[in-house]
This record gives sequence, structure tokens and C-alpha cells, in this order.
Amino acid sequence: MHHLNILLASLTFVVIFNECKGHFTAEDCWAIGMNKASLLCSTCDQLPKYDLEFMKENCLNCCTREEGTSAIKRYPRASLEVCTCKFGAYPQIQAFIKSDKPHKFPNLTIRYVRGLDPIIKLMDESGNVQEVLAIERWDTDTVEEFLKTHLETDSDKDYLRTNRIY
Repeated sequence: MHHLNILLASLTFVVIFNECKGHFTAEDCWAIGMNKASLLCSTCDQLPKYDLEFMKENCLNCCTREEGTSAIKRYPRASLEVCTCKFGAYPQIQAFIKSDKPHKFPNLTIRYVRGLDPIIKLMDESGNVQEVLAIERWDTDTVEEFLKTHLETDSDKDYLRTNRIY
């Protein structure tokens, strides 16, 4: 019980401290059930429609502003990695992988890694990992929306500026 009181006091301190600062860290957001890396502020504006107004302030402290496409970092490649032995624990990830949705993203690879919980690795053009996100709590629509938001598409490439032939 003593440990629970310490945990609650610590979480309260983090929330109060961050309320004063005006934004939460990725860890703070994760602790309250929000993913700072993929939460768009437009989502926070939808909360009152579902009687979730009480979550809006925390949501706004965790979200990414959509001030044009430059505010959102886009990556040339991504890899969704998971162990097939974990499909039972993550049926939404299995459903995404087995659906036609991955085919919409030619720059997405699916890798099966023994014992691994589902993650998405975002990479630069050379294949160097830039970000890694745990996605075990995501559903199929969340994975698809995240990839649409954070993966480059052919329309993102300015062929005249880069002078590349594809």
C-alpha cells in the first residue's frame, strides 16, 4: 500500500509539474494512456462528441499540432516487426498484417522476429532507424492512420527538385 501511495504522489507531481510547463513528455503521455508520437491535436477536438471532455486538456498536452505537413515528420521507410507466436495476444496487429492494408504502403516491410512484441521502426532513406514505437495497444485503423501520416508517398517526392529518375 505504501508503494501505491508513493506512485500516486509521483504521478500527481508529474501531472502538476507538466500542467505548469504546458506539455507532457512522451513517458508522461504513455503513463496516462496516450501515445505522443501518433496523437494528432485534431483527435483531441473530437473528444467532446464521445462525452470525453474531461480528457481534452491532457490530450492537448500530448498531441502533435497539424500546422501543415512540415509539422509532421515523414519517413521514407518503415518496418512493422512482430513474432507470429504473439498473434494470439495481438489480434488487431495480426488482422492488419493479414489484410490488404499493408499493400497500400510499398515502403512498409513486415518482419517476423522471434519473441518480439509488435513495433514499428521508422527509417531514413538509407535504412537507418530513426524512431521505434511500441504498437501492442493499437488497432488496425490506428496502424493504418499512423502509416498514412508518417510514411512518405510518391506524391511527397518532388522529382524536379531531387533530379532523380524513378
